[in-house]
Amino acid sequence: MIRINLLPHREQKRKARLRRFAFLSAMSFAAGFAVVAAAYTFVQQEIANQEERNAFLKGQNELLDKQIAEIETLKKERQALLDRKKVVERLQSNRSEAVHILDQLVRQTPEGVYLREIKQTDDQLVLNGYTQSNARVSTFMRSLNDSPIFEQPTLIEIKATPVGNKRLSEFNLRVKVTRAQAEEETKPGQAKKDGAKQDGAKPESGGGKA
Repeated sequence: MIRINLLPHREQKRKARLRRFAFLSAMSFAAGFAVVAAAYTFVQQEIANQEERNAFLKGQNELLDKQIAEIETLKKERQALLDRKKVVERLQSNRSEAVHILDQLVRQTPEGVYLREIKQTDDQLVLNGYTQSNARVSTFMRSLNDSPIFEQPTLIEIKATPVGNKRLSEFNLRVKVTRAQAEEETKPGQAKKDGAKQDGAKPESGGGKA
């Protein structure tokens, strides 16, 4: 017996193909979405990790900046302490300087020279006084140069001036005070010079007034 299929089989095949296409499209979309989601999640995780590393590095940089600032502060404090130490050492080494200066002025001032005023600024000494003759000022300057604590005497001014019933010469001269500590630090050979000065110095009896 012959059977004839009268159902629209072509339409059914078409619908079946459409269903398979829709299923495959859905699967492809789902797979693509899963891949995109996985990639997005991975990228976000990497961004989060990088931001965490950046935050850590930023915190470490800030900590280093604080430590550097503290180091700079410590350096300044150390330098200030060293400066104070130098000042104290200088004061201790030069605390008797005034006594030595006056003693040497009395020793090195020749007869006929009278000191009226003494001014000291750091290592510079300005002497003002009267003399009976210009030659005595030259002798005074040579004596100062031969002194162990004076050097580089320089005449600033000398002029005739009446003092009472006498006509004297008023002079101003500048002389440098030699400080032992500065010489030891900057001029190691100066000690020999000072020794030679001490050997060659001929202190005169105190005929001057300070």
